[in-house]
Amino acid sequence: MSNRINKSSRAAKAKQSAVSRGRVEQALAAGDIAGAASLAEAALAAGQMDPMFLNLAAWRNEEIGNFPEAYRLLQRALVISPGDITILGGIAAVLRKDDRPNEAIEVIDDVVAKAPGYAAAWLERGYILDALRDEEAAAESYGRAAALDPGMAPALGKLADRAAKRGETDAAQAYARRAFATHPLEPAATFAIATMAIEARDGAAAERRLRALLDHPLDGDDRTRALTLLGDALDKQDRTAEAFAAWEAAQRNFADRYRARLGPVDGRPSHRAFIDRIAAQVAATTAPPRRYPDTDLPQAAAAHVFLLGYPRSGTTLVENVLASAPGVAALEERPTLVDTDEIVLANDGSMPDLDTLGPAFVDRLRAGYWRRVTDMAGDVTGKTFVDMNPFNGFKLPMIARLFPDARIVVMRRDPRDIALSCFRINFTPSTATYSFSDLAETARHYDALTGLVELCRERFPLAFHDLRYDRLVSDFEPTVRALAAFVGIKWTDDFMTFDRTAQSRGVRTASATQVRRGLFDGRGQWRRYEAQLAPALPILEPWVKRFGFEG
Repeated sequence: MSNRINKSSRAAKAKQSAVSRGRVEQALAAGDIAGAASLAEAALAAGQMDPMFLNLAAWRNEEIGNFPEAYRLLQRALVISPGDITILGGIAAVLRKDDRPNEAIEVIDDVVAKAPGYAAAWLERGYILDALRDEEAAAESYGRAAALDPGMAPALGKLADRAAKRGETDAAQAYARRAFATHPLEPAATFAIATMAIEARDGAAAERRLRALLDHPLDGDDRTRALTLLGDALDKQDRTAEAFAAWEAAQRNFADRYRARLGPVDGRPSHRAFIDRIAAQVAATTAPPRRYPDTDLPQAAAAHVFLLGYPRSGTTLVENVLASAPGVAALEERPTLVDTDEIVLANDGSMPDLDTLGPAFVDRLRAGYWRRVTDMAGDVTGKTFVDMNPFNGFKLPMIARLFPDARIVVMRRDPRDIALSCFRINFTPSTATYSFSDLAETARHYDALTGLVELCRERFPLAFHDLRYDRLVSDFEPTVRALAAFVGIKWTDDFMTFDRTAQSRGVRTASATQVRRGLFDGRGQWRRYEAQLAPALPILEPWVKRFGFEG
């Protein structure tokens, strides 16, 4: 009897599960993903384990930023349905959103190897490669996705956006038209058209596009980008108060989205506190740093330059100027020192006594750096290598020990223009760029990092060269001649073609549009926003005076 009851119970549960799955599939067919997820969660709560239900519940957690729970649910689904490419694709997406792109690319590469005709996997692969800052490979993946599914609007939109950033107007418009044919408000395609309109100084046309997009549900990074571009469109119309309000809304959205992961919560220090901790350690050192023996590293460049300063100070422009010369290899904001960071720099900014590191250990760190550079930039032996990262100022204590003969170029720009520019730009999310979601914190962060760089200049016997943005854009040739002499390369007229260099190399930073246009004079933009910058100005004023930007 009991056996018959158990069989009857299992049959009833199977029927219930079948009914629930049917309702979920109906909701999905109607495009109601949220409704399908609610049904799936109810079914799971009733004990009905089904890969589809787990996948939808994971999607719900992914949407609210609970990536660990989404990952857990997808792993449970994978146990039930091993090798399911939709589940594996979901896992790759969650890993990407949880800032684990290196793990994500391994998963998605496995998916496209197993199912090369799965367009959605190629789309996700493009997203992951974008997160890894490999734009060429990302574009190839978006192209594969669009070839497999010609109506895949997100892939077409991404291709349009990339083309717009590179100044390829005809291609951008063609991709955008195809995206809009399927999805009239495809976000990336809208961003492409708006970007080109802003570049053409048609702020009104860009505003119309962006407001139409913002009138519909738009979440996450897409909303941040739309609000940022709206501010730019209003700025082009000289509607400064409205423009600044749009940038403020963009930064609020960015902060809301990334507060739990990047903000100073649960005892996690802010990036400014991280810098302050390093500065305190540098200030406490009294003896000159230990100089480790020079070694002959097989992959090392003949000459070595670190180009730093602060975001939006002009580092991307200068990197492309230097990269235009024969015999120069350059990398743009790549994690060349990440292996060293993981060994000697804790998350709170604390470091061991760097002068107690053994020579063999230092050699391993140096060799690891040059291996990583070779992987990213190719063979740099016999060349001048330029490592550009505006945030590398807080790594100067390590640079002084590992590369005491390197040349340090520090970009200088009016701090008020820097603060405004950082506040109105979309950056790749990080603990550092999270600081830019608040204007006063932007100024305090600038104060902390600039103070640390100045302290390192006093304490470390490194070769420093200040390069002023205002002089670069107003007196280009003499300024670049002095830079080239410091770096140790001869003057060449190729320096003048940096815009073509930027076009051919591609620019990954927020400066892409300006650098591609040639010599862009961005001085004094802060004056139109002086009232809105009021919270930041007193913090920046000492540096304005110290660097001579008072006029």
